[in-house]
Amino acid sequence: MNTLLKLEEICLFVLGSFAFHLTGLSWWWMLGLFFLPDIGMLGYLIHEKAGAWTYNLLHHRGLAIVLYFSGYFLESIPLTLAGIILFSHAAFDRIFGYGLKYEKGFHFTHLGNLKKPAQSQ
Repeated sequence: MNTLLKLEEICLFVLGSFAFHLTGLSWWWMLGLFFLPDIGMLGYLIHEKAGAWTYNLLHHRGLAIVLYFSGYFLESIPLTLAGIILFSHAAFDRIFGYGLKYEKGFHFTHLGNLKKPAQSQ
């Protein structure tokens, strides 16, 4: 199942990359803005609850889709780009197991615990 979920996220990342390609913008924009959604981690400097909220907001595909279509219908490249970046970044993170966060800590995600217990030898 883990492989299937990763393949799905890879496909979503490719979809986001294709949507970016359709904008006609230079790929430097994608590279330069790609990790911007990770500023949501700054909320963890305040509290775990604030960190989870800000991180999840900037990694939520629903928000990404709303931004993308708002930009499309309003003919706003910045909104369209924001939607594409959020969508692609969220898929990229989830390929590596970084899911939406629970309030009990950064390592607790909807995809599992990022801190794997040490395996005994």
